[in-house]
Amino acid sequence: MIQFAHTYNDIISIENLLGAWQEFIKGKRKKKDVQEFQLRLMDNIFSLHQELKDKTYQHEPYKHFKISDPKPRDIHKASVRDRLLHRALYRKLYPFFDRVFATDSYSCRLQKGTHKAVETFRRYFFRVSKNNTKTVWVLKCDIKKFFANIDHFLLYQILDKYIPNKDILWLIQNIVESFCSTNKGIGLPLGNLTSQLLVNIYMNEFDQYVKHNLKIKYYIRYADDFVILSGDKKELKVVLRYIVRYLHEKLKLELHPDKVFIQTVASGVDFLGWVNFPKHRVLRTSTKRRMIKRINENPTPQSIISYIGLLKHGNAYGLQNKISKFLK
Repeated sequence: MIQFAHTYNDIISIENLLGAWQEFIKGKRKKKDVQEFQLRLMDNIFSLHQELKDKTYQHEPYKHFKISDPKPRDIHKASVRDRLLHRALYRKLYPFFDRVFATDSYSCRLQKGTHKAVETFRRYFFRVSKNNTKTVWVLKCDIKKFFANIDHFLLYQILDKYIPNKDILWLIQNIVESFCSTNKGIGLPLGNLTSQLLVNIYMNEFDQYVKHNLKIKYYIRYADDFVILSGDKKELKVVLRYIVRYLHEKLKLELHPDKVFIQTVASGVDFLGWVNFPKHRVLRTSTKRRMIKRINENPTPQSIISYIGLLKHGNAYGLQNKISKFLK
């Protein structure tokens, strides 16, 4: 197993903190808390560096708020100082762990994302169906309260396999322990950049189990959603039992009971905002309604152009024409 080679000093160095600041500030220059931090930027960075060096650093409390995107979500926003540290840690950890992750993990990774995942779904369908000549069954699952149920102790056990440096592990633990959901030692905050990486590290254990132990070839995961394609419905039912057991016993996670399906692609598989059919895909109705609502509320050229770009990934010519009228 390859191991993370950077030192603690590589992460907390002034150089890395300054580099993290340049990345962090993009798109945030008008935010009041960011402007306040920037007024004494070097003093704040030197102070953070010294606290990390002396091991006196403590993560500050979060600001909590709710969003609907589209379902209600609890967001916990860290201070600028802490988010800067999250970025500094992320920019060293991510390149290493991205090499460790399974190919078919698509969430919060460079050169991946929802569009690539949906394209892979289409490509896998044609392979399993022998160019649309055979029926393809899809097992579709959703993990229940994904971020809120990440077990801290299990996460540390996983990290310990890859990171030999105890100071780095101390720093990660400081960030992780700054938050809990329902019970102490459980849950990661949705708003943290580090949370996106840590859940992928956590779920990589599952990805590797599916690929190497269960020998599943046509598997795609995006965050808490995953699908498996097969020409054999019975095989998927057997695989599902192994998946439920592994998630429960090894990762203390459960599947959402109302979001587990085995269905054919011909009947339409709803995955990552698109309903996928053998020869085409259409935008999910709820996604379409949300898009129209947002455009009506804020019809800026930038948002309209980005939505048109999204629609080009599916069969949505009529909808493209409809929202294009807002540009005129």
